[in-house]
Amino acid sequence: MEFIYLIAAGIAVLTGLGAGIGIGIATGRTSEAVARQPEASGKIMTTFFLGIALAEATAIYGFVVAILVIVKQAS
Repeated sequence: MEFIYLIAAGIAVLTGLGAGIGIGIATGRTSEAVARQPEASGKIMTTFFLGIALAEATAIYGFVVAILVIVKQAS
């Protein structure tokens, strides 16, 4: 029954996969947007960095949950 904690931790770490895919898609679309409208690059980049921060936050939350699950299992 102790392996359930490891499975839960593994699933929690998978949030990093989703964040990586999301950031990759956002980077590609941002490059396209700047190429089409270079004069709006400042506004585009601001929105881009905000989106990256939110996507990365979900990955960090998943990592923290995985660590908490493993610590809970160890105790």
